[in-house]
Formats: sequence, structure tokens, C-alpha cells
Amino acid sequence: MSLAHAILGLLQQEKMTGYDLKINCFDQCIAHLWPADQAQIYRTLDKLEAQGWITCTVEIQRDRPNRKVYSTTEAGKAELIRWLQCPQPLPTVREPLLVQLFFAAQLPNEAIINLLKQQLVVHGEKMVNCQAIKVLPLNDASVNREQVMHQLVLDLITQREQTYIDWLKTAIEVIGNN
Repeated sequence: MSLAHAILGLLQQEKMTGYDLKINCFDQCIAHLWPADQAQIYRTLDKLEAQGWITCTVEIQRDRPNRKVYSTTEAGKAELIRWLQCPQPLPTVREPLLVQLFFAAQLPNEAIINLLKQQLVVHGEKMVNCQAIKVLPLNDASVNREQVMHQLVLDLITQREQTYIDWLKTAIEVIGNN
């Protein structure tokens, strides 16, 4: 996946500024899937505009700087549809904690447990953030297709975090008993 396709998908839903994309989408909506900083977003918006996949209109404001509002073009919509239909390869997984743990026999148990407990806190915080995302239950009659897709993604992210939390607790217990 690329940041460009995430932005195309978000702009397909509604016209937005780069700031709106950062604050309302990447920080609140899809941070658990694809983090992006403001500079990355604006660089990507420039590239998308150069490719003809989005357009930008400037809204004049009196007491504030002018706003650049972005929207998808027909070519951008076609690219998003093309990308949505492409199978994705398995992601390259880099787990620094697991590499540390692989070599951690050199450390005392207390140091390893401390490392695992720090990760437990971080994953617990991520779980809380995922649980704070409000999506209608799938059995709710008013749920639309977009909400179903959002809930399915959130379910996987939440299950993955719970699995990691459970594993960390088990690892702490096993190391504590050795």
C-alpha cells in the first residue's frame, strides 16, 4: 500500500485540506493502520496533483490563510478502483522486540521482564485507542457498507493487539519462572 492510495481513498469520501487529512483522518481514523506526518501528506498531495489524480482549489479566507481543498479526479477514482482490486503481498514485518528477545538470553530475567512490561504498556495503550474508535455494531440495521468495512478492519487490529498482549503476559510469566 502507499500513502497515495490512502489519501485517494480518503479524498474519494469527501473534499479536504491537507490539514483535515492529517487531523481528522490520519490522526483519528486510520492511525492504527497507516501513520503519516504532515510533511508526508503534503508531499504526496503535490505528487497526486502532478499525476492528475487530484485537483486543488483555493478557498479565499479573510482572517485566516487561504485553504487548499483537494478532491479526486476521474483519473484518481480510476486509480483507486484499480488499486483496490490488486492483491497485496504480505508485508515485511520487522519486530525489533522479537530480535531483542531472540538474543536476550545474555540479560538477567529482570531486564527481559522489564523490556516486555514496557511493551505491554505500549500495546495496552494502542488497544485503548482502538477501543475508543466508535463504529456501529455489524448487526445494527443502519450500518452501511463503508461502516462494515471499517468494523472488519478494526476487529482485526483489535484482535491482533489482544494476541500480542496475551503473548507478552505469557512471556513475562515464562521468563519469571525460569
